[in-house]
Amino acid sequence: MKKTVGGERAAAKTAAFGKFVVCGGGVGLLSSAVLVAAAGHAPFALVNAVVTVVSTLLATELHHRITFRSADGGWAGWRVHSKSALTLLGAYLFTTAAVLTLDHAHPHPGALLAQAVYLGASALAGVARFATLRLLVFPTRKPTRESAREAAKPLDRDGVAAAA
Repeated sequence: MKKTVGGERAAAKTAAFGKFVVCGGGVGLLSSAVLVAAAGHAPFALVNAVVTVVSTLLATELHHRITFRSADGGWAGWRVHSKSALTLLGAYLFTTAAVLTLDHAHPHPGALLAQAVYLGASALAGVARFATLRLLVFPTRKPTRESAREAAKPLDRDGVAAAA
């Protein structure tokens, strides 16, 4: 019996990470497109700061509703957004440092290389962000069988559309 509950917990964690990747990845790809569109119109560090703030707010709402399935089902409050925003500085500094390091090492990188570096840095920051959100912002209670089954449900069509 314990193996089943443990298996359900592992499935719930795997499902949560999958939802995190879909939601966060969708927001990340949208952010990347905005950065490409803004290239040359404003300093990268400024554009990245704005994109990081907006994408963090959007991703926090998606994670609140879809990834970690908040019990209240409503909007994430200021407390959740404040905690989540603490991850903003680290993600911003990490992605900005990666792109600025690329600019220093290769003064005129192509758009594809710049995007690869940015998305790679964003992916690493995302894994760190998932761990932080899971442990500090959306801590889990010991799951019941029903809550583990609910968390392990795959994204439905509306959830995928919202993430994209």
